[in-house]
Amino acid sequence: TQQLEQSPRFLSIQEGENFTVYCNSSSVFSSLQWYREDPGEGPVLLVTVVKGGEVKKLKRLTFQFGDARKDSSLHITAAQPGDTGLYLCAGAQCS
Repeated sequence: TQQLEQSPRFLSIQEGENFTVYCNSSSVFSSLQWYREDPGEGPVLLVTVVKGGEVKKLKRLTFQFGDARKDSSLHITAAQPGDTGLYLCAGAQCS
């Protein structure tokens, strides 16, 4: 797996706010995964995106894969207390 630049690394949000986490890389990915890790627990896979420009929705979470498959974003609408956690992205490179 290739090192991905994630921004912001940490953010604290108020309930009801919207926020977006971005993931960027200089490499092209064949697929990209987003995980959420809760304190003291392992990461849980939220979604996998494989097509450039793909958008997936999971309740109030919207995941987007960039057209060039080098970046992705995670947008949370109207954040709830249960959304607290560490969001991580990981990509599989084209061979």
